Amino acid sequence: VQLQASGGGLVQAGGSLRLSCAASGRTVGRHTMGWFRKAPGKEREFVAAIASSGGVTNFADSVKGRFTISRDNTKNTVNLQMNSLKPEDTATYYCAFSFVSGATMRRELYNFWGRGTQVTVSS
Repeated sequence: VQLQASGGGLVQAGGSLRLSCAASGRTVGRHTMGWFRKAPGKEREFVAAIASSGGVTNFADSVKGRFTISRDNTKNTVNLQMNSLKPEDTATYYCAFSFVSGATMRRELYNFWGRGTQVTVSS
């Protein structure tokens, strides 16, 4: 599975960005897709995940109410809509694929990773 994330950029605090992840090499519709992020000096952390059906989602407490995750299985894509962005959201964002079906938050259960897209939120 190859994953390509896009949509990152520079935005002011309070603004919005929409990240997209395009998958190739395998149909991902039956599996969990997730987003993680890594800020300088910090470990990679879970942001959001969506189960195969799209009916189950999980979010990190730090982004609940601000971020939403969606998927289009016909296009093999997953999106992360980020609203009310804060400077602490600044990080490189990675999309990931897991054979697990239940929108897992556990990083070790993700099997394939994209290269990441940079999100910078200025204060």
